[in-house]
Amino acid sequence: MRTTTPRLVFTLCVLLGINTMNFFDRQVLPAVQEKIRKEWQLSDSELGGLGTAFILLYAVVGLPLGRLADVWRRRWILAAGVGLWSLLTLGSGFAWSFWSLLVLRLGVGIGEASCAPTAASLIGDLVPAERRARALAVFMLGLPLGLAASFFVSSTIAERRSWQAAFYVAGLPGLLLAVAALFIADPVRGGADPHADAASSPGPGAPGFGAALRRVLGLPTMWWIIASGALHNFNMYALGTFLPSLLKRYHQVSVERAGHMSGVVYGFGALGIFAAGWLGDRVFHRGVSGRLHVAWIGLAAAIPCLLLALAVPEGQIEWCAVWLMPACMLLYVYYGTVYATIQDIIEPSLRGLAMSIYFCAMYLLGAVLGPVATGWASDHFARRAAAAAGSTTVTEVHRAVGLHDAMYLIPILDAALVAVLFTAAQTVKGDYLRLRARLEAATSADT
Repeated sequence: MRTTTPRLVFTLCVLLGINTMNFFDRQVLPAVQEKIRKEWQLSDSELGGLGTAFILLYAVVGLPLGRLADVWRRRWILAAGVGLWSLLTLGSGFAWSFWSLLVLRLGVGIGEASCAPTAASLIGDLVPAERRARALAVFMLGLPLGLAASFFVSSTIAERRSWQAAFYVAGLPGLLLAVAALFIADPVRGGADPHADAASSPGPGAPGFGAALRRVLGLPTMWWIIASGALHNFNMYALGTFLPSLLKRYHQVSVERAGHMSGVVYGFGALGIFAAGWLGDRVFHRGVSGRLHVAWIGLAAAIPCLLLALAVPEGQIEWCAVWLMPACMLLYVYYGTVYATIQDIIEPSLRGLAMSIYFCAMYLLGAVLGPVATGWASDHFARRAAAAAGSTTVTEVHRAVGLHDAMYLIPILDAALVAVLFTAAQTVKGDYLRLRARLEAATSADT
């Protein structure tokens, strides 16, 4: 059954709102962490640990939630998840210590784990393949919009009121979106695909969890996409966690200005997501590998922009932003193109599980390691800078140098990501054709 256009538009708008608050809420901490660091006397390694605390449960809980999205009502899963993470984000403003905030962020991760696999599964069943990258791009616009808005709003509130107030404000909109999620479309699985009857909701003969897992991981392209997710999320979480701190320390500006400039930089990411979604659908008509070619070419172009941004001398934040804006725009071509490719090669009844497997690796191997490794490298380079200056004490000047040097991890790993996606583009056609053949055979057997 096709979803009517007004219902489709409403559903995409609600999903966009949910994803925007998803990233708004998780970015409050990086936007205000300099205030927390000084109040609680934390190191960059501890900040990195706080930034990834929720990811541990996010990744692990995402697997059963992703499988649940394949067999249960997806609107209910979304409503419960959004409500939970919004309440715990609001509660983060009442944290009194490092450990209390850590526990609350772990809880936020449980709620947020419901969002992406469930929403991607819904969109895959709402929108046909030739328009799917654009629809997923609309959903993923929530990423740069949420980050940019959080940098602006949270840093301003933290500077003018308190860091606690930033968490209070962040938690409230999600409670309204949790109610709205109860009214979105929840179509039959496979409803937007040819041979939908063979790809409908799992019934009594559906594969168990182990068999479904083997079917998803039996695709060569899926392994390359999982590796790409880990590399890309390492970079994006390292950048998202430490960009405001880098701008504040290295370019000597206030928390508020660093947050605003970070918001401008991330706002440009929306252009990359939208353009790549549109272009990905255009090139899909010429070949199923086209979306991945768009992704790796855009990511390759981001490397010189990142290097030029890091080459800007201290105190010249405007020139740094000039290069960070196109870099961020190019980094964001990844999402709509790669997410749509997963939908292209996975049968509808397994898409929730496939997305949760992808996100599990993406976050455990990428988002967890990104901030922690960057924080550790920052502390290491800061100590080295202090030693080179003949000082036994690591000062804020040394911390600025250390964090700046640690950020070179991002363009280095981006080069590895380009190679991985180029390889995935070579295998995706075979996996896509095998899926089409299997669905056609299943349809023929049912008739």
